[in-house]
Amino acid sequence: MSKYVSVTADPAVEQLLEVAHEKGIETAFDRAEYIKPCPIGSDGVCCKICAMGPCRLVGKVKTGICGATVDTVVARNLGRQIAAGAAAHSDHGRDMALALLAVAEGEAPDYRVRDIGKLVEVATFLGISVEGRETNDIAKDVAEAALAQFGQQRGTLKYLERAPRKRQQIWKDLGIAPRGIDREVVETLHRTHIGNDQDAEHILDHGLRTALSDGWGGSMLSTDITDILFGTPVPLTSEVNMGCLEEDEVNIIVHGHEPLLSELILMACQDPEMIEYAKTKGAKGINLTGICCTANETLMRQGVRSAGNFLSQELAIATGAVEAMVVDIQCIMQALVGVAEHYHTKLITTSRKAKITGATHIEFDEHKAFEIAKRIVKEGIDNFPNRGKAEKVYIPNVSAPLVAGFSHEYLRYMQGGYYRGSFRPLNDAVMTGRIRGVAGVVGCNNPRTPHDYTHNYVVQELIKNDVLVVQTGCSAISVAKLGLLGPEALDHAGPGLREVCEAIGIPPVLHLGSCVDNTRILTVASQMATEGGLGDDIGDLPAVGLAPEWMSEKALSIGAYFVASGVYVIFGTKNPIAGSEEVQRLISEGWESKVGGKLEFILDPEEMVQKTLEHIDLKRAELGLPEYDPDRFGQSGDAPLEAFFAVPPEERNLYSRKAYVSGD
Repeated sequence: MSKYVSVTADPAVEQLLEVAHEKGIETAFDRAEYIKPCPIGSDGVCCKICAMGPCRLVGKVKTGICGATVDTVVARNLGRQIAAGAAAHSDHGRDMALALLAVAEGEAPDYRVRDIGKLVEVATFLGISVEGRETNDIAKDVAEAALAQFGQQRGTLKYLERAPRKRQQIWKDLGIAPRGIDREVVETLHRTHIGNDQDAEHILDHGLRTALSDGWGGSMLSTDITDILFGTPVPLTSEVNMGCLEEDEVNIIVHGHEPLLSELILMACQDPEMIEYAKTKGAKGINLTGICCTANETLMRQGVRSAGNFLSQELAIATGAVEAMVVDIQCIMQALVGVAEHYHTKLITTSRKAKITGATHIEFDEHKAFEIAKRIVKEGIDNFPNRGKAEKVYIPNVSAPLVAGFSHEYLRYMQGGYYRGSFRPLNDAVMTGRIRGVAGVVGCNNPRTPHDYTHNYVVQELIKNDVLVVQTGCSAISVAKLGLLGPEALDHAGPGLREVCEAIGIPPVLHLGSCVDNTRILTVASQMATEGGLGDDIGDLPAVGLAPEWMSEKALSIGAYFVASGVYVIFGTKNPIAGSEEVQRLISEGWESKVGGKLEFILDPEEMVQKTLEHIDLKRAELGLPEYDPDRFGQSGDAPLEAFFAVPPEERNLYSRKAYVSGD
């Protein structure tokens, strides 16, 4: 038995860890084994925000040199982590808005508005006139309105109005409705500077305000603008895992988070001139795959296959089959440089915000996007003849089919048609008990816990108990590798959930996109609440959010804005506030009394599932819904999901897109 079987649930990763070990390559899995986490920092009781410290508040030391208490220090640390996560996701949204502005002004000729309907919808919501106007004129106003949300100093963010009215009133009454995206991030840093805010509850309340500026601000804007530029996702099929790499083609992997880059890389890979050039180098073609959230962006809209999630990035290079790994921002390990040195792979950084020492830097500029994308792809093609000269190529024969592309717009469409889109069928299914409740399972991987295992366990157990699961990010890739986004997923679903999925023709686990697309989940929850029958606020829904293997500050921002929206949120892996019982109480009982949602760190997967089901059943009881009874419903015997896979990919993708766009 492989010694790596206990560190990952992915057989492809397990095989490649053995390959890396034999070659003497160190990976994140090895480093997690010998680098022990600092117990003081892990619990949040180390303060290093001034030069009098770091102050470690352990043992007899109850305050820092300035007198800051454990509760203050832990709250400050959590607040700063939320602010960093909000800044990362919202800055991504800013870049999308700037790109839309460049398109509208004719300065980015390789892009165009692909979803005019979504543009008109967003413009109308923002109060921008659309009647009789050119597309680019509308787009310019939308981009400028979006950018204004970042620097706004007074009032509140426009996108807060998408939430149910009851939720908006809660934010207003508590004084946590964000004014401007940048303002809230800056204020968090100001409040947590030495000698400033020294009340844990006060610090944490502003943490909610900052997180809301991300979830109902920067991230939601990013999702909308990405849809406008590249199209709103509709269901399509693809594959996932290392078996998506090709032995006889140029393999290029895009990794990071920005679709501005990956969409143009895909265009370059499909360019006949580039394909012919690849053939002159001995390759049969060019194969583009993705890692992490860039994989999800290209998967959702173009069906590009995914090689894996966050902890797969080093192992993809260890196949020896990757000519170029092209990265932009966020979740990119500096260790990739060291792994690439053992192989012929070129690591290419592209963002002006993120260089890596030792990597090739080709800075991406949307004003001449296709030219740069072709240059990057050519780098990969030119590297193809070097494959196998110094290393053996090993591509695990492991892959799984999946269905992705479930935007909130398509979920409305599939339940009510083009003109009468609705969440009524879903609400009715919850009300009758066919669907027990809904869970959003999202987030990263973390080598401090077995790779993919907790994601997979939690999702399997939830759908077995008739809980519909929606997913984004690396979590979605995790369960896709297990097959839970494919046709066999119905075999794992409870009888009531299976009936609903068969009737609609969907899997019991819905892939909604990249981690920034968690705002789609917020929108779905808002529309379920306003549809009627399940209360009148997100906090009334029998729903839970989980981040089973979280590791990034972005995850903490996401968790906090879901809590502020009224959701019970569970994080796994580790508890960064374990050093303060008061802070743990404030973000659970304290936040629940204020906003209806709470955040808890639960490290045991079985307890995560138990707490999730208990909360869903509690919310059902509060709504006066029938007690969940799995024996009330059976199986219809239909299998439309399998039939969906039986149709040739080019036909089913075309049909689903045509139906959504035309209303047929």
